[in-house]
Amino acid sequence: MNQSLLHIALVVRDYDEAIAYYCHKLHFRLVEDTYQPEQDKRWVVVAPPGSDGCSLLLARASIPEQEAFIGNQTGGRVFLFLRTDDFWRDYKAMQAAGIEFVRQPKVADYGTVAVFADLYGNLWDLIGPAMPENEISNGKA
Repeated sequence: MNQSLLHIALVVRDYDEAIAYYCHKLHFRLVEDTYQPEQDKRWVVVAPPGSDGCSLLLARASIPEQEAFIGNQTGGRVFLFLRTDDFWRDYKAMQAAGIEFVRQPKVADYGTVAVFADLYGNLWDLIGPAMPENEISNGKA
């Protein structure tokens, strides 16, 4: 048996604002944006650069009960984990793009990690190889 996660649905307020955030601020690529007239909704899929694995399905809230979960799909816990091959490059680029980090970087056994909030308030870990920033400037990177 061979299985994998294909998409994770992320409830959003508006397709276009979500595409703009994920594609322009986080540099995800737009994989698909197809209108489905029978349901009057769009099938919008985005993925991190270089990723060939699981992607995000941006699902616009269609009823008030769903709207209540925009930005709080996991009750305030970190929801998604964005792995990078160069933590400090991406951390600095995200800061420059105005991404809000709610927990500053720390180096742990499993890597360098910081927590950021997306445009709706969902919490993400940015996680990369365990390397303090000062080792980059010392030429160890």
